[in-house]
Amino acid sequence: MFRITKEFHFSASHQLSHLRTDHQCARLHGHNYIIVVELAAPVLNEDGFVRDYHELAPLKTYIDGTFDHRHLNDVLDGPSTAENMARHFFDWCFARWPEVSAVKVSETPKTWAEYRPIQSS
Repeated sequence: MFRITKEFHFSASHQLSHLRTDHQCARLHGHNYIIVVELAAPVLNEDGFVRDYHELAPLKTYIDGTFDHRHLNDVLDGPSTAENMARHFFDWCFARWPEVSAVKVSETPKTWAEYRPIQSS
């Protein structure tokens, strides 16, 4: 299996107000997010790619227009956790590029959440 990844960045605020009030994430705060999209294919296309990286430009446009310097509670359905964001970006990407196999989201340099669908056998 061939795998490629591409990384995207944005900054945004959020608040996990469903948590107890003494939890630090219940307060309004922000992150410099990193989104990593993984695409996979058992064979390469006629150009020798899983997919040309330039074809992923619409994701940058979507992130810049919808997420960058926004309050994520106003943008996402449900809690604006990294886990929910990984699923959101996976669904958005997979609808456009069927080779998408996973999406990872980082809020801090030491934390990552990933959504990868269960592989059926």
